[in-house]
Amino acid sequence: MKRSARSRLLLLLGVAALTALALWQWQRDARAVPGALLALDPAAITQVTLQLGDAPAAHYAKRDGHWWRADGQRADDRYLATLTDAAAAPVLQWRAASDFDAAKIGLDPPQAVLTLDGQRLVFGAMSATGPQCYVGMGERVALVSLRFMPREAATSEHVELR
Repeated sequence: MKRSARSRLLLLLGVAALTALALWQWQRDARAVPGALLALDPAAITQVTLQLGDAPAAHYAKRDGHWWRADGQRADDRYLATLTDAAAAPVLQWRAASDFDAAKIGLDPPQAVLTLDGQRLVFGAMSATGPQCYVGMGERVALVSLRFMPREAATSEHVELR
């Protein structure tokens, strides 16, 4: 085999090896993506329970496309949409709950407990690394954007029906 043909063959083998390594790394990175907080579609959620601090829990149910409080009064659909959006919150990082002292990250006692169709999310303190908060889910703790932290409704619970 001529020297130039051998050089081309080695170059082609090198390119093939680099391509294979790049594909392997891409697949590995794709498997490592943390994903969403829950595997629920926020629009499909029909039951929400929210407890902020020591306040009594508020229960909501979705019927006929609108949210209703447990006492039968209409709730603010936009407010409940912000709560259900937490299901699709992109997780920045997952860690084992045993890696933390629950009291130090605000999970014991929790700042808020949000239950979406029976799946319980325990919200803790804001992270020191940026506008993120800790969310406990059983034996795991997620770090998500602070915008998903449940808050009190900005306005009163009264909703004008049109």
